[in-house]
Amino acid sequence: MMNNLFSIFDPSTNLFNLSLNWISIFIGMFFMPYSFWFMPNRHFMMWNFISNKLHNEFKTLLGPNSFNGSTFIFVSLFFFILFNNFLGLFPYIFTSTSHLNMSLSLSLTLWLSFMIYGWINNTQHMLIHLIPQGTPTILMPFMVLIETISNIIRPGTLAVRLTANMIAGHLLLTLLSSTGNNMSSYLLIILIFSQILLLILESAVAIIQAYVISTLSTLYSSEVN
Repeated sequence: MMNNLFSIFDPSTNLFNLSLNWISIFIGMFFMPYSFWFMPNRHFMMWNFISNKLHNEFKTLLGPNSFNGSTFIFVSLFFFILFNNFLGLFPYIFTSTSHLNMSLSLSLTLWLSFMIYGWINNTQHMLIHLIPQGTPTILMPFMVLIETISNIIRPGTLAVRLTANMIAGHLLLTLLSSTGNNMSSYLLIILIFSQILLLILESAVAIIQAYVISTLSTLYSSEVN
């Protein structure tokens, strides 16, 4: 039962021993506002509105010392995760963000780039972050150790947060749908209604997780400036 349950996350579709499931990552490109080059419509106006809101918020989080255009990295990260989270809610589409291969690659790459840039260009600033202001002298070694560990596990927590939330919702939907074969008509109506509510909840989780990952990445980036 457990093997069949978790097999929905198994990238088993292949052609000539090449996995085809990961191609779902590029399906989000079809949601690009193609009418950008012709005339503005509601799709483009909504896209532009969300992008501007995210740009202004990330610009505030990064602070005045950030480089021009650095917010585009996190806006692109938001849309990339959002598309992959949403596409996983459709039938027969592989959920790439439910795998640590995907989420850990994103978070680890961002975190390493921040750390390398910070320790090379702002070494003193990075050392100051290891000891919070007002820490007693006797506790300084422990605080350095705690801050170092909390900094190292950041990419892992980002990846596990995204993966666990995507897996939990899909598993719950799968478990509930598998019980519909033996139900009466009245219970089946309740099951369908609960599935619709769960699908709405999963849509909200897809948006929230994309926003949380991009916002936390922005905050981690602002600490190295």
